Amino acid sequence: MIYARIIAALLALTLYPSCSSVVSSSAPTTTPVVVTPQKFQPPLPIKPEPVIFAPSAIIVDAITGRILFQKNAYSERAVASTQKLLTALIVTRSGPLSDKVIVERSDTLVEPSKLNLKTGEKYTRQELVKALLVKSGNDVALALARDISGSKERFAALMNQTARGLGMSQSNFLNPHGLTEAGQYSTARDIAIVAFQVYRHPFLRQCMRVKNYAFEYPDGRTRIVNNTNKMLSRLSYCDGMKTGTTRASGRCLVSSGQLNGRAVIAVVLGSDTSNVWDDSEKLLRWALEK
Repeated sequence: MIYARIIAALLALTLYPSCSSVVSSSAPTTTPVVVTPQKFQPPLPIKPEPVIFAPSAIIVDAITGRILFQKNAYSERAVASTQKLLTALIVTRSGPLSDKVIVERSDTLVEPSKLNLKTGEKYTRQELVKALLVKSGNDVALALARDISGSKERFAALMNQTARGLGMSQSNFLNPHGLTEAGQYSTARDIAIVAFQVYRHPFLRQCMRVKNYAFEYPDGRTRIVNNTNKMLSRLSYCDGMKTGTTRASGRCLVSSGQLNGRAVIAVVLGSDTSNVWDDSEKLLRWALEK
């Protein structure tokens, strides 16, 4: 019996020699061993960086969040309706999208763009979020904000709380729609952070790639609404995200795309009508095309 055990032990050492390499002969230690796994970092495009008109821009990998390109991305500025991405994200985190929203008069007292919602109309949050992301209705943004927080001001506080939780350290939001208010600002980097989160939400991604659809009012009327993001038609692989325009912000655009096994998000702030689409197309092509 003893002889058989000796033979078995010798065979184990012969068949599994690698085991001896991980066993230390020193005394055991109580100090924990910290193992840091390698994080995959996608390679940067091997091309000259694009030259763009916009004073502030950034491209991030939509899977890892790695910054691929930036131009004054930490410069604080007005970002217009691109901040509706944060509004939409908060709505998805605030209860069922099937919940009903009843429009109040205060929701309708806002500058265009609007869907011209009427006091007393009833919609689901899902219907309004889709309209928010496709048509960018400011009355829609106010209705959602009031429904969730009770007022524009309390919703703005929730926006800032959520933004800080996401790591958006250079933003201050005062309303859910992005119309100009003194003291409201963000950065290309911060908008990329919220866009990175929105990109992970299946329903929001579905909304953002819709080019047009028929919005239905409670009385049976319909209105064809067209997506304000022209990049959806300019590049076949573009799949979102959100436009924004005010006098203070200039032309702004968050766009996303997938090609060749890669996905990216581009943010362009402070451009103009003749350059915002070209800027965004340059960034997406640079990051995605071989």
